[in-house]
Amino acid sequence: MSDPRIKTAKGSTILLHSGHYFDLLDPASSRFTLGDIAQGLANTCRFTGQCRRFYSVAEHSWHASFLVPERLQLAALMHDAAEAFIGDVTRPLKQLLPEYRVIEKRIEAVIAERFKLGRDCDDPVVKHADMQMLAAEQKALMPATGGEWTMRANIPVPTIEFRHWSTIEGSERWLHRFSVLTGSMVVSDLEWAL
Repeated sequence: MSDPRIKTAKGSTILLHSGHYFDLLDPASSRFTLGDIAQGLANTCRFTGQCRRFYSVAEHSWHASFLVPERLQLAALMHDAAEAFIGDVTRPLKQLLPEYRVIEKRIEAVIAERFKLGRDCDDPVVKHADMQMLAAEQKALMPATGGEWTMRANIPVPTIEFRHWSTIEGSERWLHRFSVLTGSMVVSDLEWAL
């Protein structure tokens, strides 16, 4: 007979795809792989899953990386990497949970340091590309109503061919793009080496 006990998380840690634990309150001491990031992003649906079809944060980031100059493409690919560990939380919920933003910023800083991104993920050009993606996604993936959304002027809507990748393909495509941008060979279950 199998053991009926189940494992539950201890404290502020989560178990990652690689088998490592990630401490949400102490991300700097956490061991995680590039594959953990790809896995989390590929399995996380944008818009809390309220879009017409599954559309991952991995695909969102992949598309965004093509909207910026070459020097910022890696930052655009990585701009939502923290969501691999904390999910894609909607803006209204973030506003209701002020501590969430503190945790998110802490994780973003650790990722930026580990992957030598500096402040590039906060670059206005990357932020603009993120808004362009939001505009294209709203137009193509969300219901036509949406009158409650705040409209922003002067955001050109890029033409994006949304692919709605499976989680496996999303992870592989995101890792491949990382590999192309860094000139490194990436194996999803190994830690990225500088």
